[in-house]
Amino acid sequence: MAKHVVNKQDSFFQMVYEVVRLIPRGRVTSYGAIARYLGTAGSSRMVGWAMNGAHREKPPVPAQRVVNRNGLLTGKHHFGSPDLMRQLLENEGVRVDNDQIADFKNISGILQKNSEQLLPIFALS
Repeated sequence: MAKHVVNKQDSFFQMVYEVVRLIPRGRVTSYGAIARYLGTAGSSRMVGWAMNGAHREKPPVPAQRVVNRNGLLTGKHHFGSPDLMRQLLENEGVRVDNDQIADFKNISGILQKNSEQLLPIFALS
């Protein structure tokens, strides 16, 4: 049996998936916020690449909760149907208008560091 070699990309993708699993139902965050949270501020596109493969992960990764910096559902084409990402978000109580999160600033997560660990901080509406 061939041994799987863990490379930097695999490790980064797994870190992205762990962060995304922390996002509560009804909340969203951006690719860039996840990159900053991981200490790799210039890697928002790599976060996007990770999200493209998230559907294969166990435990599941709630990829619908990750959008671009303007709240647009730019990853919707990776959900099997063009409406599935929107439907999943709406099932969680997130309003979506024209493929954009309504009230994005109030429901998006601000990922910050505290003195001991990295914590996702989400605005309370």
